[in-house]
Amino acid sequence: MTVRYHRHKQCRHSLLLLLLIITTIFSAALDSVLSETDVVGFDYGDALSKSLLYFEAQRSGRLPYNQRVTWRDHSGLTDGLEQGVDLVGGYHDAGDHVKFGLPMAFTVTMLSWSVIEYGDSLASTGELSHALEAIKWGTDYFIKAHTSPNVLWAEVGDGDTDHYCWQRPEDMTTSRRAFKIDENNPGSDIAGETAAAMAAASIVFRSTNPHYSHLLLHHAQQLFEFGDKYRGKYDESLKVVKSYYASVSGYMDELLWGATWLYRATDNEHYMTYVVDMAHQLGGLSWAMSEFSWDVKFAGVQLLASMLLKEEKHKQHSKVLQQYKSKADHYLCSILNKNINGTNVQRTPAGLLYVRQWNNMQYVSTASFLLTVYSDHLRKSNTDLKCHQGTVTPEEMLGFAKSQIDYILGSNPMETSYLVGYGPKYPIRVHHRGASIASFKEHKGFIGCTQGYDNWYGRSEPNPSVLVGALVGGPDHRDEFDDRRDNYVQTEACTYNTAPLVGVFARLIELEEELKLEEEDVSLVATYKR
Repeated sequence: MTVRYHRHKQCRHSLLLLLLIITTIFSAALDSVLSETDVVGFDYGDALSKSLLYFEAQRSGRLPYNQRVTWRDHSGLTDGLEQGVDLVGGYHDAGDHVKFGLPMAFTVTMLSWSVIEYGDSLASTGELSHALEAIKWGTDYFIKAHTSPNVLWAEVGDGDTDHYCWQRPEDMTTSRRAFKIDENNPGSDIAGETAAAMAAASIVFRSTNPHYSHLLLHHAQQLFEFGDKYRGKYDESLKVVKSYYASVSGYMDELLWGATWLYRATDNEHYMTYVVDMAHQLGGLSWAMSEFSWDVKFAGVQLLASMLLKEEKHKQHSKVLQQYKSKADHYLCSILNKNINGTNVQRTPAGLLYVRQWNNMQYVSTASFLLTVYSDHLRKSNTDLKCHQGTVTPEEMLGFAKSQIDYILGSNPMETSYLVGYGPKYPIRVHHRGASIASFKEHKGFIGCTQGYDNWYGRSEPNPSVLVGALVGGPDHRDEFDDRRDNYVQTEACTYNTAPLVGVFARLIELEEELKLEEEDVSLVATYKR
């Protein structure tokens, strides 16, 4: 926390000497956060605003009066009708129109976590209300989708038929069949993640909308109990998701993840005991991770659990929490290139984290978020991260996260921003059905299933609408990027890419304010010396 000092003419000599000491120490610490990209002067406030705008472009359902992305219109208004349930609303995950429940829930969890950690910063920029709207658009849908204690509608639409067509969401002619998990067709992974999302969101709305917060928590508790009692992978029950969002990591991480968030939301020892007692059985202590994503939550569980170590009330759990911490440290050290035995995350020549070819930016944004959150935790507890190849300070951790964000915003060999709509150069042929076809508001004539492929998909011209705030898949392992609409590996964006950025942008805005205060303090000391 930076201390603000009044500029009285008659400052006492001892106060100024103390200020000089504090400023010197603070300046040295913050210097490690700065990088060469500071010369560019990225506008994190603008990036934050744009990132939240993206979620409005991904909305399904009847759009509200205050919809800011005006090239979109109502869509999916009969979702669930065939099955006799109201499943209108929610988000399209990427450039298609299927509503996949697992990545949607992870998106909402990460948006909620961003608000929990950096709500004050979001409020100071005027973006908190937009963040809350983005979260609530998702949780309103989850409430609808959880039609009874042991039933959760996991998907609307069919990826195979959806991908056969290239249409605007307002023109959809593809199947909108809905798929559910229940006692006979379990899905502990999607139940656990949706429980985590609703529990995290209940914390977000606790002070501003307590009734809604209580409702979310009720659903979260029911979903967790359902997922834990009737165990199974959702992609085994629903084969339709296997080609698109298969649960490769299984459901064990989501059960621990859901319990962890329910503990944070309720402070109920039952959930804490679950996280501790089930740590070995559910893999929380056996998996040393190098990624954190919509599928793999272990690193998130390990980091949250390790942050509880400092609390006196968890002393009886210290042994297991310490084991969680060692796994969290492994993840963070692998990101920071400080591990041994070849367990570090690969980087491109220009320094971007590189986990895998398809949609690599999702791993960059989640890693940056976890680094940012944990650096704050270490800073507050006055400790460093100890890795096999050296100690890393909280400032260095935040500095590396900042370098990844600056790469995203344009400090890269392609000199392009991978956050669409930000900066002078960004992807203009994003793989996205709605943005790549003339806006429904301007061209109300129906565009058929294959008509979109014939007339719009193969065009070399830029998309008619800019998908502002979307974080695309990004460059390859050589830092190269080909801005083609059919290059979906690199040019498709997803909601879970952008969601973690909301928190990181908010923290970097805080950092800029800290630097400004530090400069003012240095100036005051210089004035005193004269």
